[in-house]
Amino acid sequence: MALWGGRFAGESSSMFKQVNDSLPFDQVMAAQDMQGSVIWSRALKKAGVLTEDEQQQLEKALTTMKQKAEAGELDFAASGEEDIHSFVEAALIEELGDIGRKLHTGRSRNDQVATDFRLWVREHVDSLKKDVIGVIRALLNVASRHQQAIIPGYTHLQRAQPIHFAHWCLAYVEMFKRDLSRLNDLKKRMNQCPLGSGALAGTTYPVDRQEIAKELGFTSPCLNSLDAVSDRDFVLELLFTASTSMMHLSRMAEDMIFYNSGEAGFLQLGDTVTSGSSLMPQKKNPDALELMRGKCGRVFGSLQALLVTMKGLPLAYNKDMQEDKEGAIDTVNQWHCCLCIASEVLDSTGLNEDRCREAATQGFANATELADYLVGKGIPFRTGHDIAGKVVLLAIDKGCAIEELPLNDLQSVCDKIDDDVYPVLQLEYGVNQRNILGGTSAETVTKALYKELESLDKLG
Repeated sequence: MALWGGRFAGESSSMFKQVNDSLPFDQVMAAQDMQGSVIWSRALKKAGVLTEDEQQQLEKALTTMKQKAEAGELDFAASGEEDIHSFVEAALIEELGDIGRKLHTGRSRNDQVATDFRLWVREHVDSLKKDVIGVIRALLNVASRHQQAIIPGYTHLQRAQPIHFAHWCLAYVEMFKRDLSRLNDLKKRMNQCPLGSGALAGTTYPVDRQEIAKELGFTSPCLNSLDAVSDRDFVLELLFTASTSMMHLSRMAEDMIFYNSGEAGFLQLGDTVTSGSSLMPQKKNPDALELMRGKCGRVFGSLQALLVTMKGLPLAYNKDMQEDKEGAIDTVNQWHCCLCIASEVLDSTGLNEDRCREAATQGFANATELADYLVGKGIPFRTGHDIAGKVVLLAIDKGCAIEELPLNDLQSVCDKIDDDVYPVLQLEYGVNQRNILGGTSAETVTKALYKELESLDKLG
């Protein structure tokens, strides 16, 4: 049943219906459509459009239908309806006759879908926040399991300076906390109710939009009817937040794929999140991580697609905006799956602490400690930097680490180097010297880790 059929004498072509109909995907908003319709029926009763009995019949029918929708008991495909709004209205008319025909009084699909979609996004924001917190919890747990482990830190994918593995975990905790804050900001900014805005100009019926907004859990009604029906900023913000978070997941996946490689050998992944090769029996592939990395493209694509769709649209509603849903629905599903699998991957991760330590001592990562040692001897840092670089060249020439060079070799480069240099060149010394807020010393990292663990239950 088309909601606009009275003006048309002919039927829509099958090809047009294929392009036009949105029920195959907007059926996910069935519960939200029925929830909004219940509140609209109450507003119409207060406005004198519906009697008490009519409103109660509508609310009862909508409540029952919502329960069936949530239980997966509605057959959307067999209905042949254009969208979720026409599906619900047709079902009401079939059950209640003319009472069902009254529900759409003063309402447009434009403000209806804008309301449904905000309700749907708001609901998923709450569930996605739990998923993000799950990843944060998993990162803190794996950091706690390997609190003393030291790994190489990298810049340009070259060994740079040693860091605690927990420090690496806490870096990603910071990223996911920002994702969480973006979800909170999105929920706050989007929590205005479009219902009552009509097609674009409001409605002539004296509905109480403040009350409608309150009953649907919104902070306030949208303040401009043109903007209310044509705004999709909340979808764009959802897609941007998802894209940023997926980028964080992808970076973490890339690190772990490298750490898991035979070349690094820092960590092992559990059997539950890896797969094998159909040809090579020895393989154990980090497929879960690779899929997290790979799914970024489709999420980024959904953001770009909607930006391009919206950029040229005049006020108010245009059918182009129907393209907002499939990408958003897919993005929410993919993001949810990736967050959940990320938690599983982290929970399955074991660290080869001996191998990590061995790698952290390689690559002349203590050259900066040598330069800082020379600063303590009264040598300007830039000069000390040059001297340390020459010591590295000497160690390369002799095929050994800096700390393995005899003192006379070190003094051949700089006579201010003494026996007290050797403790400075040890692995723990360099790591624990960075005992400053945000640094990687054992004391700093332990404080940061326990602070995050203590505040975990307060996130949200």
